[in-house]
Amino acid sequence: MEIAFVLVKCEMAHEMEVMRDILKIDGVKESHGTYGMYDIFVKVVGASHKEVSDIVTKQIRKIPNVISTTTLSTIPEQGGK
Repeated sequence: MEIAFVLVKCEMAHEMEVMRDILKIDGVKESHGTYGMYDIFVKVVGASHKEVSDIVTKQIRKIPNVISTTTLSTIPEQGGK
C-alpha cells in the first residue's frame, strides 16, 4: 500500500467545490481545508506508487479551479500508526 499527502492550491472562493470533487475520487481517504499557502490537504492511498501518481495527475490536477498540487510521498519504513 502506498500513501501520499497532497497539498492543493485552488482559485479563491472555489475551495468547497474543489474539496467536494476531490472526495468523490476513489483512493482519497481524507480531505481537509487549511489556512496558509495551500487550501486543501488530501490523503491518498493506492495499491502502488503508479496508482497514487495516477490519482494525483489524472484526477486531482484536472479538477476545475485547481491551480497546483504538491505531493508528499511517504517512506513506508518510516510510517507511524
